[in-house]
Amino acid sequence: MYPDYPFQSHFHTIGSHRLHYIDEGSGPVIVMVHGNPTWSFYYRRLIALLASTHRVIVPDHLGCGLSDKPQDYNYCLQNHIDNLDSLLQHLDITHYSLVVHDWGGAIGFGAAGRNPDGLDRALVLNTAAFRSLRIPFRIRICGWPFVGPLIVRGLNGFAAPAISMAVTRKMEADVARSYTAPYDSWKNRVAVAAFVRDIPLSRSHPSYATLVQVEEGLEVFAERSLPMMICWGGKDFCFNDHFYKEWCQRFPHAQQHYLADSGHYVLEDSFDTIAPLADSFFAPSK
Repeated sequence: MYPDYPFQSHFHTIGSHRLHYIDEGSGPVIVMVHGNPTWSFYYRRLIALLASTHRVIVPDHLGCGLSDKPQDYNYCLQNHIDNLDSLLQHLDITHYSLVVHDWGGAIGFGAAGRNPDGLDRALVLNTAAFRSLRIPFRIRICGWPFVGPLIVRGLNGFAAPAISMAVTRKMEADVARSYTAPYDSWKNRVAVAAFVRDIPLSRSHPSYATLVQVEEGLEVFAERSLPMMICWGGKDFCFNDHFYKEWCQRFPHAQQHYLADSGHYVLEDSFDTIAPLADSFFAPSK
């Protein structure tokens, strides 16, 4: 069902729920954090590339991928950060690098902000970890009461369209099926819908204060001149040039690679370009 995904599954229990994660290779640790509506499958080729020189940890957020999908869980930013932090503590990981995409930016940097000295470097892929009101209407409507659940959970109007809307190069059919396979029913799309509802667009939103904390944490990493590489798909209709420029402004020292013909799933459209860049960026010091 999952081509090019020959990784052993591991599970970490949080409360009464199992969080699935990949743990491949040995050496300096790289933690890859996915967004919505993807799962650890998004990083499959980057895992295979970097696991030859690193220990690569890639969780599926609760409600996503091969993790449990509880129906009564509070799928909020704070809990996703807590869950990632719980996994890192469980694995006794105190120093690591990050790769983040989509919601993975806020979740990954949110967890790293609790121990800023433990973050070694970061690869940023079409994501955000700061406030913005620039949310496309087609995504905003998916968070509306009544209408949103019907679109996202009932009609699969988020995960399914993403396999074509988030890329500029058509996916192979088996790869496309792998992206959507964990989200094959109303029940299994519970977190996909919750992620959209959790976008904090106002101060009254329950996750607004958490996102502010994540954003403040970025200032610490900028002051430290955290080694960073930004690889950005220029044809992303959601995380567009506004977000790219924000990252470049906050981290002017970062390596910046703007991939004009790539979409939101930039690792699908431009893996062959990003792979040598990532290999060099994460190369262990000699």
